[in-house]
Parts: sequence; structure tokens; C-alpha cells
Amino acid sequence: MTRTILVCCGTGCRANGGMDVSLALTAAVDAAAADANVCCVTETGCSGLCELGPLVRIMPDDIMYYRVRPSDAHDIIQKTVLESEPIERLLFKDSSGNHVLHQADNPFYGHQKKIALRNVGIIDSRSIDEYIAHGGYSALARALEMTSDEIIREVEESGIRGRGGAGFPTGRKWRSAAVLESSPKYVICNGDEGDPGAFMDGSIMDGDPHSVLEGMMIGALAIGAEEGFLYIRDEYIQAVKSMKKAIRAAEKRGLLGESILGTNRKLYFSVVRGGGAFVCGESTALMSSIEGNVGEPRAKYIHSVEKGLWGCPTVINNVETWANIPVIINGGGKKFAEIGTKDSTGTKVFALVGKVKYTGLVEVPMGITLRKLIFEIGGGIPNNRKFKAVQTGGPSGGCIPASLLDIPVDFDTLKEYGTMMGSGGMIVMDDHSCMVEFARYYVNFLCGESCGKCTPCREGLRHMRSILTNICNGYGREGDIELLEMIGSTMIDCSLCALGSSAPNPVLTTIRYFREEYEAHIREHRCPAGVCKALTAFSVNHAVCKGCMACTAVCPTRAIVQLNGGFPIITKSCNGCGSCRDVCRFNAIEAVKGGRV
Repeated sequence: MTRTILVCCGTGCRANGGMDVSLALTAAVDAAAADANVCCVTETGCSGLCELGPLVRIMPDDIMYYRVRPSDAHDIIQKTVLESEPIERLLFKDSSGNHVLHQADNPFYGHQKKIALRNVGIIDSRSIDEYIAHGGYSALARALEMTSDEIIREVEESGIRGRGGAGFPTGRKWRSAAVLESSPKYVICNGDEGDPGAFMDGSIMDGDPHSVLEGMMIGALAIGAEEGFLYIRDEYIQAVKSMKKAIRAAEKRGLLGESILGTNRKLYFSVVRGGGAFVCGESTALMSSIEGNVGEPRAKYIHSVEKGLWGCPTVINNVETWANIPVIINGGGKKFAEIGTKDSTGTKVFALVGKVKYTGLVEVPMGITLRKLIFEIGGGIPNNRKFKAVQTGGPSGGCIPASLLDIPVDFDTLKEYGTMMGSGGMIVMDDHSCMVEFARYYVNFLCGESCGKCTPCREGLRHMRSILTNICNGYGREGDIELLEMIGSTMIDCSLCALGSSAPNPVLTTIRYFREEYEAHIREHRCPAGVCKALTAFSVNHAVCKGCMACTAVCPTRAIVQLNGGFPIITKSCNGCGSCRDVCRFNAIEAVKGGRV
């Protein structure tokens, strides 16, 4: 039997030694070549379950191994490849302790439906031949035989909305550009993914670059564009390399250039590296950056589809949106629309991170509940802690509390509850997370990333940060909460761009759902979560303490000492970091009112 060993070399697995595992497996295959029939090792993009990487999958047996080390390579080749015997220690264990052999039987993967990620983790992203072997560029060939109207009609019927955050109907955007007779026209891929904790677009560009190119090619055919740009965040070195290589490969195959697949249609794509500014994820700032100007937003009195890049009609979609297009053209818009909800069709890719057991990259149908996403796919909260909230939509997104875990995840429902879909960042928090400090953290981040062009965003964020910092430090005053709400409301109404108008979301939703935490900080000088150092002290509950001394081992200031059979915490030495509480398996470390205020 011909076997292929897929080694995840996405960002997470690569950081955990995925490349070393790949090299070790290649060497083990070479050493066993006399006995092994045929076996090749393929490095792939992100396979999703980053928490348990590096991941190795053996096909066609579909045996999935987790936390593989280079030292496991010999056993994998000798036992699994040559003797068809699974290695139990490398298998996933479900909640009942049973070993899970196949990827589809792992609950992390079993509840997912992959469209944008259909090839990520399966093919060698460096090979155009592998992409073509998996059906790649068949949608382009089909689109070349269709009229512009037919292509756009399929996209309209699919109901797909932009995956970059705004959720604007993609088909409507394309039709607005297509009907304009001016030229030139441009297509742009927004790959400037700057949300902390987000890595969806980077993983697609790295793991399946040709799906993005094919989507852009189809979009260009539909609107009559002959040039396109991929604007990629500068820190995404691997994605930049991957996309540039894919463009060169497509040019050599006649898929890009003077004559697309022998037709009279021409098309050229270029990669533009972003400067690392968060604001350049905003469409007009991004186009300004491509033009060589400072990346600042402009007022959208005239839409970009009419006057975008260099004042010409421009369609800009994000990476995930483009990656969906070939599937829509091949399968038909109606079939795509059967997935998800009526007004939010298809699937959505999320970077599921934070206080959740199985962090990673997931793609799920629109309309899935937060509970299913976090507890069935993500495995719930580590160490049996209590779920507190989940933030969706990146730094400008809002928080959803535990009482709303059963709402469906779609564009309109999330907006109704004060947050948004965003590009797909999803950060889970447990009961050790302070919602005031959470809001302060993101407002501080946005302060640094605001371009400063409009007063509401620039000054509003600065004042919000000042008020939140005071509250976290124990200097909050009556009226602060109302002042934060007023500033947030003004920013929503008066900011120049979507970044400014959405920036208050972390503050407003935490006030909306966790107002009592703000009040405890201000009125009682107490941080209920035990996070704000100025308001928190720690003590040992000796009734449940087992004396394992794990706390003493991690204390950076040696504030915990063994004395008279107990472990008192010396308050004046404690810096309030909470490391002792984090490592205690018996919940013996308790946060109490204290600190310097």
C-alpha cells in the first residue's frame, strides 16, 4: 500500500518542532526503504489542533498522531507504516479515556465542515500539481466559459458575505464594480490580519495559497480586472513566501499573465507587504498603503468599488472570502447557500484560543452555537474552571457572557448582542479573567494602533485608557462607568472608519454584561477575579492545601514560605502575579481584597 505521511508544519507545529519531526520521518523512511513499499513525507499547512502539535497523519489509513517528537519517527515507520500497527501513546484520548485512531472521530474535527480550509493540512502548499490533483483551478476553467453575469449570479445566489469583518454581501460588491465601464479595475486580497490571537488568513495563505489565487482570478474575470494585489502583513513571512511562489507557479502554467489558459484574457498579481499597522486592515487605509501613501482611512462617501485603488473601481475581499469562491463556482451558489443560516451562509474559520482545552484553527457552519464551538470542539475550559466569557471579532469585538452560550454564531446575532464576527478571532476566558482589565488591555492596544486622524477615535481611546487604568489601579470614581459609556457612544457615532466606531466594543460589552465587576473595583476597591494587582492579595486555604509546594516553586519573589506546617504568603514580598494560583491543582490559593490600595 502506498502511504503518505502528512506532517503539520503550520505556525504552531513549526514552533513545537514540526520541521524536525518531518526531517526525522524522512530519514526513517530512507533507512527503511528496502522494506517499505512506497512512503513519502509531505509537509502541510496548519492541521488545526495546535494545542496538541506537532501533528502527523498517515494516509490512506487516516491515523492521526499528536505531540509527535523526532524520536517517535522510527516507531512510526516500523510499526505503523510497515506493520500497520497504531502506536497508542501518540493517539488522541477522548473524555472517556478511549484512544481515537482517525481524525474524523476526534470531536475537535468531527463537528467541523471545511470549505475554506478544504486543502489546508492535506496538500503540500508548495506544489501546484497537488492543488490541481485536488480539483484546483477547475473552477477557473469553468469561469472562463461563463459570462461575467453568470459568475456574479452564482456568487449572489451563494449568499456569501465578506469574511473580513463587515459582512457585506460579496456578490453585490462584485456587481457594483462589474457594471462600471471605467478602467482599469483592480482586485485586492486583504491579508493584513492583525488581530491578537488570530491566524486564520495566515494559515490559508501558507497552507493553500492557490485557492486564494483562484478565487481572485475568478473575481477579476467577473468584474473585468486585469491586475490584482495581495496585501499581506509583514510579519507573515511564511505566507508571503508561499503566495509569491504560488504566483510564479501559476504564471509558468499559463494561469496568470498575457493569456489565461490560452484565452485572450490577461491577468497579473503582485504581493505587497504591509508595514505592520493594524489600521491597514481597514480597506481604504490598505489601498492608501498600496499606493505608497501613509496607511490612513478616508471617508467613504464614495465606495471603493467605484473609486478605490488609484481612484479606479476596486473589489477588495479578505483571504477567506476569496478561498470560498472556487467552491461556489464548482458546486453552485445554491448548494453553498444550503450551509449555515438564511442570512449567514456557508462556514466560518475561527482561531479558537484563550482558556480552552484545545486551541487551534476550526471551520464550522454558520449558526453553530458558542456552546458547541467552545465545549464540544474546543473541549471546554482547562482544569475544570468555570467559563466566564468569550470575545469575538478581535480587539474591536465584544464579550459574550455564559448566559448567552446558546446563541447562534452568525453576523447578525453577534451584532445584536454588541459584538461582531470580525475576521474570526475567538478568545475564551475563565473565571480568573478580569473584565475591566480585559477592556483596558484592548483599549491600550487600540490606542497604539489608532492612526490618530480623527478626534473621536484618537482622543476617545486615550481617555478610555486613562479611566480604565485608574479603575484597575484602585482610583476609580463614581461616574466613571457612565463617562465610559458616553465616550463609547460618541466614538460609534462620529469616528471616521470602522476601526474607530467599533473600538469601544470591548468596553461597552463588558459594562453591559459585567457591570458589577466595574462597581466592585470602584466602590469596594476589589477585583473579583483576583487579577488587578493593586486590589488583590493572595492567601492559602490550609483546609484544602495538600502541601505539594507547587506554589513555592513558581513564586518569583519567594513570598510563600513553609512555616509551622503551613505555607503563609508574605504580603510585602508578594508581587501579585498570581502564578501560585495558576499552578495549584487543589484551588488552595485564594484571591482576597488587598493590594496596595
